Amino acid sequence: MAKKAKAKEDIEMAEITENPKKLAVEAEKESTTEEKTIEQKKKALLEKVLKLKEKVSAEGISSEELKEQVKAKKKSEMLIPLEEYVKAGIYLGTRVVTPDMKPFVYRRRADGLAIFNTDTIDEKLKEGIAYFAKFAPEEVVLVCKRQAGWKAAQKFADITGIKVFTKKYPAGILTNKILPDFFENELTIVTDQWVDRNALNDTLKVKKKVLMICDTNNFAKGANQIIIGNNKSEKSLGVIFYLLTRGYCNARGIEANIPDLEWWVGEDEAPKARPRKFDKETAAKAGASFGV
Repeated sequence: MAKKAKAKEDIEMAEITENPKKLAVEAEKESTTEEKTIEQKKKALLEKVLKLKEKVSAEGISSEELKEQVKAKKKSEMLIPLEEYVKAGIYLGTRVVTPDMKPFVYRRRADGLAIFNTDTIDEKLKEGIAYFAKFAPEEVVLVCKRQAGWKAAQKFADITGIKVFTKKYPAGILTNKILPDFFENELTIVTDQWVDRNALNDTLKVKKKVLMICDTNNFAKGANQIIIGNNKSEKSLGVIFYLLTRGYCNARGIEANIPDLEWWVGEDEAPKARPRKFDKETAAKAGASFGV
């Protein structure tokens, strides 16, 4: 059957090829059909736009009001209020922007600092949480050599049960099976690609997954999933680790007492008393006032 169909097709093609007039007619038919299809698509699209405009007009909503509604909806769907992102400075990058991070940069400030788009920060955090939640606690390692993140990283580890390396990453712990503290993981969370490069390199050597927090000066090479944001500030890292902890516990059904965001960004701590400096003149005046 296939041979007969092929033979018939060959005969038809031969007839068309031998007859130039017939060839032109066939080409014209094909062209007309394509034009009709495009015109039909355009017509359907225009009708859809007109219906949408009529609906908006019927509801008495202007285009500006519609924009505001969209913005409000986006804000309501954020992991935390936009104001909290701004207060923590999570959107502040560096003066250096790598090609990997360029798509996420919204603009540059007058002082040269690159600024992340807060909507994109929120989207990437949601993606990061969803990716991270696929792994069990015993399969994950968090590496945070930067001191600004130690407090939040340790709390994250305490609540989730995930192994964390702060201050120093033990060389070969993920690659050398002979070591007594060898640890075989499936995912490494890297706080900063530059500072935590030894852990990143070891993870890539054993072909495991990487979730990376990236600032504007970081390269995302080797990462399976990235979170974007300021990874040098204590408040910013506090926000990131708070959201990772909360999201992970919710996704995996872990019951935990998670401190409020204020704790993670250091806003609920009592201010430290500053020692007063007394010189001889001040001390003499103070003594005189008490009759000394």
